[in-house]
Amino acid sequence: MREPRRADVSDHGPIVDRVQRWWGDSRTPAQARELSLLLPKLFLQFFASTSLVLEDEGGIRAFLVGFHAPDNDFEAYIHFVGVDPELRGQGTARHLYTTFFQRAAEAGRTEVRAVTSPGNTGSIAFHRAMRFTLEPGDRTVDGLPVHGDYDGPGQDRVCFLKKIAR
Repeated sequence: MREPRRADVSDHGPIVDRVQRWWGDSRTPAQARELSLLLPKLFLQFFASTSLVLEDEGGIRAFLVGFHAPDNDFEAYIHFVGVDPELRGQGTARHLYTTFFQRAAEAGRTEVRAVTSPGNTGSIAFHRAMRFTLEPGDRTVDGLPVHGDYDGPGQDRVCFLKKIAR
């Protein structure tokens, strides 16, 4: 598998396009567009050095948008990950996460955080398989600790934490 490269602000348009295409099979076009709004250009303007892109001769095949917390020296956060449906189940996301963990550890980070919606069972299973722990929430839904209104009214989230070694 190729090594991911550092993201660049010029990747923003192609990444947004991929989100709309790659999630278009499980959502309406409007829902896929709404999902892509979670990736404003500012993420690649200000956090390109901690974000990753995996590409081949056909262009971007996977990406991870993440950053190191600017307010402390020990946390990093994975905001959004996308993998071409043709590559899913082949270890591509695991490779991106592992690379992110390694680079975060090299920068002195000891914790990586991520969040997802309670209904995103695939994301929850993936984070558990990557040995993230589920952070306690303010209630339990279907056996999951949920943080109510985490991203605003009705926007509940499951929060994950992974300790990494420096």
